[in-house]
Amino acid sequence: MTSIWWVRRDLRLTDNPALREAMVNGPVIPVFIFDPILLASPYVGEKRLAFLLAGLHQLDADLRARGSRLIIRRGDPVEQLVTLMAETGAQMIYAGADVSPYARRRDARVAARLPLTLLAGPAVRAPWEVRKADGALYTKFTPFSKAWKALPLPCREDLLPAPAWLGSPGNLNSLSIPGDPALPSSVPFVAGEAEALRRLEAFLCRGIVKYAENRNYLDLEGTSALSPYLRFGMLSARQAVVAALEAIAAAPDEKMRNGPQVWLNELIWREFYLMILYHFPRVCRESLRADLRNVPWNNGQADFAAWQTGHTGYPVVDAAMRQLVQTGWIHNRARMIAASFLTKDLLIDWRWGERFFMQYLVDGDLAANNGGWQWTAGTGTDAAPYFRVFNPVVQGQKFDPGGIYVRRWLPELAHVPDEYVHQPWAMPPDIQQAAGCVIGQDYPFPIIIHAWARQRVLMAYQVAQAKG
Repeated sequence: MTSIWWVRRDLRLTDNPALREAMVNGPVIPVFIFDPILLASPYVGEKRLAFLLAGLHQLDADLRARGSRLIIRRGDPVEQLVTLMAETGAQMIYAGADVSPYARRRDARVAARLPLTLLAGPAVRAPWEVRKADGALYTKFTPFSKAWKALPLPCREDLLPAPAWLGSPGNLNSLSIPGDPALPSSVPFVAGEAEALRRLEAFLCRGIVKYAENRNYLDLEGTSALSPYLRFGMLSARQAVVAALEAIAAAPDEKMRNGPQVWLNELIWREFYLMILYHFPRVCRESLRADLRNVPWNNGQADFAAWQTGHTGYPVVDAAMRQLVQTGWIHNRARMIAASFLTKDLLIDWRWGERFFMQYLVDGDLAANNGGWQWTAGTGTDAAPYFRVFNPVVQGQKFDPGGIYVRRWLPELAHVPDEYVHQPWAMPPDIQQAAGCVIGQDYPFPIIIHAWARQRVLMAYQVAQAKG
């Protein structure tokens, strides 16, 4: 019996439940469908689309090495799958589940007309699997993570091997995988499953032990940088979790276990946000907290433009934004700093920033991006208290103490002394001249005074709560 493996966000052959299930029944037709609705979304990012295309090219190469190839179609998924089943005589469609509101509506439309079976998606645990004893949902991360860990944990024996051979899908017509947009050299990621596994192994060998102590420093490569690969399923969530659990088990003492334990928690945060999006799809449109849905945002267009282009006058914020626009990726600490500045200092609606990040992030994921923005804005589940307002100068001094990160992305500050690199406006005129950085000319004055902005946002949130 021929089956269709409908590829969506699982661009890999290893540990792929949908592919494995399709193979049980006989010949497999691997298919990717370019959905015009998704391609036209205002959330589409050119760099992320380029990474996807590069990943499709690599998946096709991996399939061809196993006697198969990736069939490409474009159009409404329902109509394209109806056509494919008629052309191939396929009797089943297998795919990895997804949690976004659009994905669920799309899959419901397909399932209403065709035999669609959804297997494990982008998480280890299904969104409905981790619940309280009374069946209620968790809306705080810490108890969710404890319950997540209390369930049976995956091990290496659970990982599904890549097939050695798949066989040809025959003479089916297929569109070419587009080459445009191409992944620019400024993006520090190579697409594909092999690269994902290589990076995972490198992180396990060199970075995971010190992950807990290094992960917040902007001047260090202290994170796994695996998020683009998890986003597109070039690495499965289960592969990452198994690697973390094995690192914990292999550590000789508690100190050495700390790094992989903290990384495991970060992987569970990803699952937490997927669960939240599944059960509370309204977070795509509004704040999860009802009492903070009517914050009187200032939404200054000039302020937003300065933030977008990295010209706020606060070096750590500007460095983060310039890195984002140029490379399509920034450190999680940089994301929090930039998000806090936009929502708290500039009093701009978190949805503006959420959309802008999605338009540039290679790893842009609706659940994680939305969860992160609402956490920082203080409007979401398990949110940082709304009165927690990051001081951009202090954040820079703490997490980029030597100014290495700032100088990398803000070359105009290259010769500014360390004591001024996070507050260059404090430089005396003679030092500005010596550093070749005249404030107001070579680098902007701060567009807002942080202490004043902090008081303003606290009042704004209090107003919203009083009305809410």
